[in-house]
Amino acid sequence: MTASDARRAVEAVWRIESARLIAGLARLVRDVGLAEELAQDAMVSALEQWPETGIPRNPGAWLMTTAKNRAVDQIRRSRNYERKLAEIGRDQEHDHAPGAGDSVGDIDDDLLRLVFTACHPVLSTEAQVALTLRMLGGLTTVEIARAFLVPEATVAQRIVRAKKALAKANVPFEVPAEDERDARLASVLGVIYLIFNEGYSATAGDDWMRPELCADALRLARVLAGLMPREPEVHGLVALLEIQASRARARVGPGGEPVLLLDQDRAKWDQLLIRRGLAALEKAGGGPYSLQARIAACHARARTPEETDWTRIAGYYEALAVIAPSPVVALNHAVAIGMAFGPAVALELVDELVAEPALKDYHLLPSVRGDLLAKLGRSAEARVEFERAAGMTRNARERTLLLDRAATCG
Repeated sequence: MTASDARRAVEAVWRIESARLIAGLARLVRDVGLAEELAQDAMVSALEQWPETGIPRNPGAWLMTTAKNRAVDQIRRSRNYERKLAEIGRDQEHDHAPGAGDSVGDIDDDLLRLVFTACHPVLSTEAQVALTLRMLGGLTTVEIARAFLVPEATVAQRIVRAKKALAKANVPFEVPAEDERDARLASVLGVIYLIFNEGYSATAGDDWMRPELCADALRLARVLAGLMPREPEVHGLVALLEIQASRARARVGPGGEPVLLLDQDRAKWDQLLIRRGLAALEKAGGGPYSLQARIAACHARARTPEETDWTRIAGYYEALAVIAPSPVVALNHAVAIGMAFGPAVALELVDELVAEPALKDYHLLPSVRGDLLAKLGRSAEARVEFERAAGMTRNARERTLLLDRAATCG
């Protein structure tokens, strides 16, 4: 195996295993910053050894074993050697005990522990979400910055400061007691939502979707619903993710190219996930995730694009703008208005957002504007907007799609 082959293999494994690796290490060393460093060291070891030894049968287990060995080495050099080593011994015994990790009721889920730890009140909401996306999603600071619509340097500073704050406060690596969970729930839901979104529409790279992130986010949402069954907004998030995930097969063409919602083969939508989402929606409330789930349900219930109730969807977006106002919600509301009442009305709303600072680098703003201009027969203007959007996106598949749309404008 060549060094380049090994690097590609390690990067692929890292995308899949990094969250579980960091979470498992954090349970052992009780320090999320140190856990990430150990995981990164293990990845470097893989880059050095795999070209000679080949890829192990279980790459994730290899990385975990390597990282644990490094953890033991560090602990031996620390002043609390005996206590920490005993903790690792007990954890390893538990890991290999019969039935260990089988009970959701025992919150035996390292990833969920990591979410709640990263969402500790000692951190700001922005730092909580950024740190957890970095740790659980394996996302780069660039990807997180685009999800937040903030500069990359800002995200990098948040992550560094968050790790230091958790270490300084000696935050325990555990799911908090019930009376503390509610305070952290909004951040936890936000983290899971953004992880899913990055998997559903990757901000960068050569792939339109990153299914492993969608799967992790959906699993976390389901576990959280089991943990907090009386929280309507948790069920709202589960409903939203189930219904969105149902379209995964239809969102990608045979060559990996994106397929937009109105062009999708609805026969490929996963009816089991839709039924699960609609069942969860019955337990949801009127919060932001629940409203987005109701929007997704409108699409799921429509057998054809023409049957979509765009007036109802516009109403849901209007309600969402009241309880969770943001420029992105306003843009989505304009799209729904355009589908329900025509592109001219929608273009007026979109033009009001052009000067919005938060959307300055948001490629979907010129993309939406280009679509509306094309529908109004203003092809030259539409082509400029699609080309502008293509130049702003970091996703290769989406860039190709936007350039193709520009080309069709003549």
